[in-house]
Amino acid sequence: MKISTYLRFLGLLMVLLPGIAAAQLNGTYVLSGKVNDDQRQPLSGVTIRIKGTPNATTSNKDGKFSLTTNIKFPYTLVFTYVGFQPQEFEIKNTNNQLNVQLTTQNILANEVVVTASRREEKLLKSPVAIEKLTINALKQSPGPGFYDALENVKGVQMTTTSITLKVPNTRGFNSPNNFRFMQLADGVDMQSATLGVPLGNAIGPTELDIASIEITPGAAAALYGTNAINGLSNLFTKDPFKYQGLSIYHRTGLNHVGNDPLGASLMTEDAFRYAKAFNDKFAFKVNFSYMQGKDWQSDTRKDQNPGNLATANPAYPELTGKNNAAYDGWNKYGDDALAGSNTVSIKGITVNGVARPNLTVARTGYNEVDLVNPQVHNLKADATLAYKLTPTTLLSYTYRYGNLDGVFQRGNKIALNGASVQNHKVELKAKTFLIRAYESIENTGKSYNVKPLADNLDLNHASNSVWGTTYKNALTAYGNANGGLTSANFAAANNAARAAADAGRVEPGTAAFDQLKNTIIGINNWDIKSSLIPNAPATGGAALIQKSHMYNAEAQWDLTDKVKFVDLLVGGDVRIYELIPDGNNFVDFSRPISERSVQLPDGSYGDNVYYRKYGAFTQVTKTFFDNKLKLFGSLRWDYNPDFKPKFTPRLAAVYSVNENHNFRFTFQNGYRFPSLFEALSFVNNGRVRRVGSLPFINDGLGYLGNSYTQASVAAFNAAVKAAPGAASGTDATALANRSLLQVADLPAARPEQITSFEVGYKGIFFDNKVFLDIDAYSNVYNGFLGQEQVYVPNGANVGSDAAVLSMLDINRDPTTATTTNAASQGQSRYRVYTNAKKSYNNVGSSAGISYNFYKRYTVSANGSFNKLLTSEKGDVFLTGFNTPEWSTNVSFGNRELFKNVGFNVVYKWQEAYLWESPLVTGRVPAIGTFDAQATLRVPAYYATFKFGATDIFNKRYIQYAGGPTIGGLYYVSVTLDGLLSK
Repeated sequence: MKISTYLRFLGLLMVLLPGIAAAQLNGTYVLSGKVNDDQRQPLSGVTIRIKGTPNATTSNKDGKFSLTTNIKFPYTLVFTYVGFQPQEFEIKNTNNQLNVQLTTQNILANEVVVTASRREEKLLKSPVAIEKLTINALKQSPGPGFYDALENVKGVQMTTTSITLKVPNTRGFNSPNNFRFMQLADGVDMQSATLGVPLGNAIGPTELDIASIEITPGAAAALYGTNAINGLSNLFTKDPFKYQGLSIYHRTGLNHVGNDPLGASLMTEDAFRYAKAFNDKFAFKVNFSYMQGKDWQSDTRKDQNPGNLATANPAYPELTGKNNAAYDGWNKYGDDALAGSNTVSIKGITVNGVARPNLTVARTGYNEVDLVNPQVHNLKADATLAYKLTPTTLLSYTYRYGNLDGVFQRGNKIALNGASVQNHKVELKAKTFLIRAYESIENTGKSYNVKPLADNLDLNHASNSVWGTTYKNALTAYGNANGGLTSANFAAANNAARAAADAGRVEPGTAAFDQLKNTIIGINNWDIKSSLIPNAPATGGAALIQKSHMYNAEAQWDLTDKVKFVDLLVGGDVRIYELIPDGNNFVDFSRPISERSVQLPDGSYGDNVYYRKYGAFTQVTKTFFDNKLKLFGSLRWDYNPDFKPKFTPRLAAVYSVNENHNFRFTFQNGYRFPSLFEALSFVNNGRVRRVGSLPFINDGLGYLGNSYTQASVAAFNAAVKAAPGAASGTDATALANRSLLQVADLPAARPEQITSFEVGYKGIFFDNKVFLDIDAYSNVYNGFLGQEQVYVPNGANVGSDAAVLSMLDINRDPTTATTTNAASQGQSRYRVYTNAKKSYNNVGSSAGISYNFYKRYTVSANGSFNKLLTSEKGDVFLTGFNTPEWSTNVSFGNRELFKNVGFNVVYKWQEAYLWESPLVTGRVPAIGTFDAQATLRVPAYYATFKFGATDIFNKRYIQYAGGPTIGGLYYVSVTLDGLLSK
C-alpha cells in the first residue's frame, strides 16, 4: 500500500474507540463523541449533520458533541469544518462513544461557493472566476485585519485611501471611490449611498465574526444588478447556531516608524463577540469593535504642473523646479493651476529689458497634512436575532452600525469625521427561497471637503484680484530696488512677491489658523462672500453634510423541485434612495436655480429627492453527459425611471473532464446606472459646479450644448498668453486663436455598458497537493461614465466673438472694458458626469497555483495581467484605467510548523503605472513589499497570539497618485475564542 493511500486511510478512519453510546427514551437516543484534528488536538465548531436531514450540532471547545435524534439505523453522519476534508460515516447501531479524526485540507478542492450563481456550487465547477478565503486563510494572512487578506487574492488591486478605508477592484478602471465593484456583507450592500464609496471594511463584520469571503472578479451584473460590472466581494459572518460562546480580541500595532514626520504611533483595536443558541430554535449574537490610530498621510509634493507645460510659464525658464510660480502640488490644495483655478495673470512684465508674456501665478494653497487630522477612529457594532420557524426555515433580524474617520478621494479629498452608516435587515431564508429587506441610513457627521477649505483659507486673506495686485506691486518694487528684473534675479523677485502677497494669511500651527479652519469646516456652503455672491458666508465653508436612506427589498425562489427537467432560479429586487437635500451637495431640483441653496423657513432645503431601481432575473442550469457538461443561462431586467429598461444576459458552460479538471467559458453583458453622486450632484466646489448626469439638471445652465472643453480652453489661453510683447492677452490675439477652442457637445447620459468574454480552468493534481486556477478575459466598455470639465460663456453662444473672449483667463468673472479688452459677462465652469464617446477594450489574464509540497508546508503564487487596448486620445475625458499591467503575490507558510506554532510570509509586487484622475495624474512607482506573521496557539487558555508585520522592511510606497504614503505596520494580537461555549 502506498504511503499516501495509507495516510488517506488514516485520515478517513473514524472509529478509534468503536461504537456509539446511546440513551434511549421514547424512541429517541443521543449520539455523542469527540472530534480531533490530525494532530490529535480537539476541534471546536465542527458541524455534525445527519445526511439528508436538518438534524445537526457542533462540537464544543473540547471537541465534544452530542446529537439527539429518533432516526432509524442505518444513516450517515457528515462532518464538515473549514480547512479540513469533509467526511461521511455510516451509523448502524448504538454501542460506544465515537472519536473522529479530520484530515487537513490544504487545497480548496471541495469548497462550496454561492456568489458565482446565487446558489451552492463547488468551487472547482464555478461558471465564472471566483476566489474564496476561508477562516483558515484569513487567520494565516499577515495583514493586521481580515480585509487586508484581499490584497493577496489573484486579480485583486487594493486601494488604501485611509488606514480605516480600503477599496478593492478587479480588471481595470480603478478608482478610490469604486462605483463598479460591489461589496456585500451577508447580502447587504456596503456602498455608502451619497459618498459613493464602498465601506466594507469600515462598517462591515468585525475580526471575530467573519466566516469567509468570496470574490468574483469581472462582471456580475447579470445576477447582482447594475453596480457589479467590475466584480463583487461577498463577506459571510458566523452563524450563531454553529459558532457559540464568547470571543475576545485585542491588537496593538505600530506605524509611522523610521524617518516619518508623525513619529512612531500606536494603533489599537479591541473586539468581542458573544453568541448563544437555545434548543437549536432561537439564537442571537452581538459584536463590537473599536480601532484607533494615526492615519497614513498624503504628502507627496511633486509638481503636476511643471514650468514647461502650457498651463504654467514656458516663456519663463527662470521659474522652474521649486521656483515655479504656477506650482500645483499632488497633495496641496488651493493651488490648482493645472485645472485653471486658483490662478492670477500678471501683465506688463519686462525681464532683461524685453517684454515678456503674461505670467500665470498660482495661489499658495495649503498642504493636505495641515488640513486633515491624522488621528482616526473606527467603531463597528452589530447584533442578530435568529429564530427557526422550521428546521430549514430561518427568520432573522440584524442591526449593524459603523462610524469612522479617515480620508477618501472622489473629485477631491474628503476628510471623514464621524461619518456613520446604519443597517436594519430582516431576512427569511429556507431551503428553496430567500426574502430579504434592509434599510441603510447614512450621515456624514462632521466631515468636510479639503479643497474648499484650502480655497477659503486663502480667500479669507485676500481675493484673487487683491492678491494678484499685491503680487505685481511687490514684483515691480523688487525690480526697482535691484536695477530691474533680470534672468538672474527673477526667481528671487517672484519669491519675494509671493511672500508680500501672503503676508498676514493664517499659517498652519497657529491659533488663528485653527480658529479659521474650524469655522470654515462647520459651514455647509462652499462659496465665500463677494460682490458676485453677496449672500454667501463671510468666511466660506467646507462642511460635507449628506444624509440619506436607502431601502432595498429582494427575493429569490429555487423552482428546481417544481420544474424537474432543469434547475431554475428566479428573483427580483427593488431599491429606493431617499436623499435629504442639504442645499450644497444635493438639492431639490424642483426649486428655481437661484433658490436651491436657500434654506426654507422649516429649516429644510426643499423636498426629499428619490432615485429608484427595479430588477428581476431568472437563471436556468442543466447538466449533460453524466454531469460532465453543465450549461448556465441567466437573464436580468433592470429599470431606472430616468433611463430605458436594460436586459443583461449571461451564458456559461462548465466542462468537467473529471472531478479534478474543469474548463469554463462565459459570455455576459452588464449595465451600470449612474450612482447617486454621478446622477444627482449639484455642488459648487471652488466655483466649479459638479453636476450629475441626469439631463434635466442642464436646464437653465447650458453646459451640455453650449460649452468648450477644459483642455481646449487651456490651449487657447496658453496661445494667447504666449503672443509676443503687447499682443499677449489681448482680444485681437484671442480672436485670432479661436480655432483652438473645441465645443464640448456632451451627450445626454446613458447607462454604462460592459460586454465580457471569459475562459478559465480549475484543476487539482498530484493527490490533491497542487491546485491550479487560470482565467483570461476580454471586456468592452461602452458609454463609460466619467467627469469632464467644461466652460460655458455667460450670455453668449459658443462660436460667437463674445463666447471666445469670455474664455480668456482674465474674464473668469464679469469684467469691464479696458484699452486692450472688451467687457465680458465672464464664464461659468462645470464638471459634468457624462459618457465617453468611444468604446474601450481591455484584456487580461490571471493565474494562481498552490502547492502543498511537504507535510503542511504550502507555497502559493499568483500573477495578473491587465491592459487597456483602446487609446483614450480624442475622447471627452481620460477614463483612467489606473491598473498596473503586471502584478504578483507569492506566499510561503505552514500553519502547524511545530505543535501550535505556524507562520506565513507573503511577497507582493506590481509594476509602475499611470494613474489618471481629475485631482492628480501621475506615475505610480513600482511596489515590492514583504509581509509576515507567526501564530502561537495556547489551547489550554483558548488563546491564539499573532505576531506580524506588513511592509516589514518599511519600504514606503503609494498605491495611487495623490494617495497616502504607506509604510511598515508592526503588530501583535491575541484572540480568546470559545469561552462560555457550552
